[in-house]
Amino acid sequence: MTLRLIAATATLVLATNVQAADLVDTAAAAGNLKIFVAAVKAAGFAESLRSDGPFTVFAPSDEAFARLPAGTWATLVKDKAKLAQVLTHQVIPGRIMVAEVKPGKTRTLEGGFLALKSDNGRVTVDDATVIESDMVADNGVIHAVDTVVMPK
Repeated sequence: MTLRLIAATATLVLATNVQAADLVDTAAAAGNLKIFVAAVKAAGFAESLRSDGPFTVFAPSDEAFARLPAGTWATLVKDKAKLAQVLTHQVIPGRIMVAEVKPGKTRTLEGGFLALKSDNGRVTVDDATVIESDMVADNGVIHAVDTVVMPK
């Protein structure tokens, strides 16, 4: 009987110490979104992605950032406003799981539009393809994409 009480208390303590995983924490835990997380923090956009949301983030993978034309990343890092513009172009309001993607244009937080397409399980966002989907956070969902989608 005492062991049950100890076990129940330990379970309660562990459950109350578990922290919610927001979009930034979820992206950091993904492993292949390190540059995206660093960019979010550098642009001062982390607090927005920690807010209530919900948001759907089409986060460029580390490989997507590596494929940017030479000098693009260095230019973005030096221009915090432009970096924030690029990052907010990857985010739309609401939580959309990959199975719920409806073809068409949707407005981003940046104010531009992304063209979403779904074809036999293959989801694209403008010229980017979703390579990992439905990384659920408490305040939204992340879909890793293979290309950095630049605002028009």
